[in-house]
Amino acid sequence: MPRLAVYALVVCVLSVAAAVVAFTQGSWLGIVWVLLAGLSSNMAWYYLRRGRAAQRPVGGMSGEPSQNR
Repeated sequence: MPRLAVYALVVCVLSVAAAVVAFTQGSWLGIVWVLLAGLSSNMAWYYLRRGRAAQRPVGGMSGEPSQNR
């Protein structure tokens, strides 16, 4: 797993925890934490897919079809 994906996933988990704490204390600041969780989740997904695509062999001039899924 790429390092940036791990960092984004950690930020996502921590922001969800902060949102839960904020909402249980009655603070509307939890909305900001939820938005940050959504953003970091999308970043983790992007970097994970980018890392997988970089590891996948690309079909070249060998006549074999590429296996894009």
